[in-house]
Amino acid sequence: MADYRFDTKKIKAGYSPLDNNQAISPPIYQTAAYDFKSTEHAQNLFTYKEAGYLYTRVGNPTVNYFAERVKALDGAKNAVAVGSGMAAISYTLLNLAAKGGTILASPYVYGGTIDAFDRLFPELGVSIKITDAVLEPERLEKEITDDVKGIFVESLSNPNAYLLDIDAISEAAHRHGVPVVVDNTVATPYLYRPLEHGADIVVYSATKGLTGHGNIIAGLILDNGNMSYYTKERYPQFYEPVVMLGGKAAKDIFADNFFIFRAILVYLNLLGAALSPQDAYLGIIGLETLSERVSKQSKNAAEIAAYLENSPAVEWVRHPSLDSYKFKALANKHLTNGGGGVLSFGIKGTAKQEEDFLNNIRLFHYHVNLGDARSLIVDSPNTTHSELTDEEKRLADIPANLIRISAGLEDAKDLIEDLEQAFKAAGLL
Repeated sequence: MADYRFDTKKIKAGYSPLDNNQAISPPIYQTAAYDFKSTEHAQNLFTYKEAGYLYTRVGNPTVNYFAERVKALDGAKNAVAVGSGMAAISYTLLNLAAKGGTILASPYVYGGTIDAFDRLFPELGVSIKITDAVLEPERLEKEITDDVKGIFVESLSNPNAYLLDIDAISEAAHRHGVPVVVDNTVATPYLYRPLEHGADIVVYSATKGLTGHGNIIAGLILDNGNMSYYTKERYPQFYEPVVMLGGKAAKDIFADNFFIFRAILVYLNLLGAALSPQDAYLGIIGLETLSERVSKQSKNAAEIAAYLENSPAVEWVRHPSLDSYKFKALANKHLTNGGGGVLSFGIKGTAKQEEDFLNNIRLFHYHVNLGDARSLIVDSPNTTHSELTDEEKRLADIPANLIRISAGLEDAKDLIEDLEQAFKAAGLL
């Protein structure tokens, strides 16, 4: 599919009816396990001498079709789908720092990610250093010590739509032999493809804009196939012999895919956050309308942002479509398909007025997902980012009055009118 364009790949990539009894829509392989043809076949599968399926926790055709399609859209070399976005992040960072070490991380990320940084990874011997130096790659480079095993950022951040210079971050990291991990959940590959900007690994919460209907929990890990940064000195875990591999190491089995191979072999296999075939099928269906959805969401978000910027009930607004956007030059260069459906604004009122505003919303759904076909609204400091300390909120530029909107596919005028009536009900207009 390499010669085809994005909208053809989102419909066709990663699946062939010829391999599935001519079925146009990918079948749901609703099975826990697969028969072996012989004892030799079983041994070959377990030692990775032969490709195939043996148990759905570590591989399933429907799940593989989903991963392969996203891989094509991102221009990745390798991919695996897992049970959630948090599983994708956790497996990726644990795989990088399997023997201990430090991950340099952006503060401009999802609150659950920060919570994992604070509570989960230290328990597992991984140090996370949250640093705003991601905004200045020259300063970030000075923080890359021999102990650093990776750099983690979001491309378009949740909830502030910060847009980082992945090209410059990657150049700085690669000078020190360190890979860059980008959570591309908010942008989706329709708006931005991090691997084209030097990133090495991309992760997704496919729950959100990628599949777009708020009906599955899913995640993905993808990489560019460049294994040259994973040296034996910094990443010995990829070079250690494994009994079930006949004493070979992950690097010996798949020379250009040992990062994701090890993530499957160790973390997906043993921690078990597998994606179900049913959810993978729903993900495939969601991908078929990715361009149309994200394009409309971007347009709706831009109209809403323009309205909010001129509202006396609003203190500030953040969205790539606005001239006031902090990263406008980068947005003009890279976000040529739109600024995405996520925006945030500061409500100009008391805490009680903010509550009244949210309680009087009629059309928006008040909950914590994003990227849905429906428009969503939430007070991030009290919900999605409530895990952050006051200092972490300050570093992440999340003031107490921040409201996040995820624009859906409704008529933008109806959405604006809903905001207007809620502002009036709260006494803000």
